[in-house]
Amino acid sequence: MTTQTIDIDGLAIAIGHASDADTEALAALWERAGLTRPWNDPHADIALARRGPHSTILVARDGGRILGSAMVGHDGHRGWVYYLAVEPDLQGRGLGRALLRAVEDWLRARAVPKLMLLVRPDNEKVRGFYAAEGYVEEPRIVFSRRLDGN
Repeated sequence: MTTQTIDIDGLAIAIGHASDADTEALAALWERAGLTRPWNDPHADIALARRGPHSTILVARDGGRILGSAMVGHDGHRGWVYYLAVEPDLQGRGLGRALLRAVEDWLRARAVPKLMLLVRPDNEKVRGFYAAEGYVEEPRIVFSRRLDGN
């Protein structure tokens, strides 16, 4: 993916890949956006996404400031998006939508046929965002097992 520039309320925002130098800013953004949980270390999640060939973190920047992010990866069949975050004071202006399109483009370039994501059932605002973007709720039961001892 080459860096793309979009205009949001007069800001020239560039969407490209995160670098090692972005780790602290990303973790702080995810905290401000309410995406972190005590059992998930954002620094470890960033490192894991950046070291694999099947994942990346896309960031939206105005100059050097990170305004949004999306972690994306795939298993060859399904793509997944995590940590779609926008600075709280910029939410509702189209930046989340632009990041979601960048995620979709990244997956299309790898011929991944389907994008999946998880939303907590009580997060009505985020559920509404994805529904407005054409995503459908699929009834599934998700099983999980922690392998890290947490």
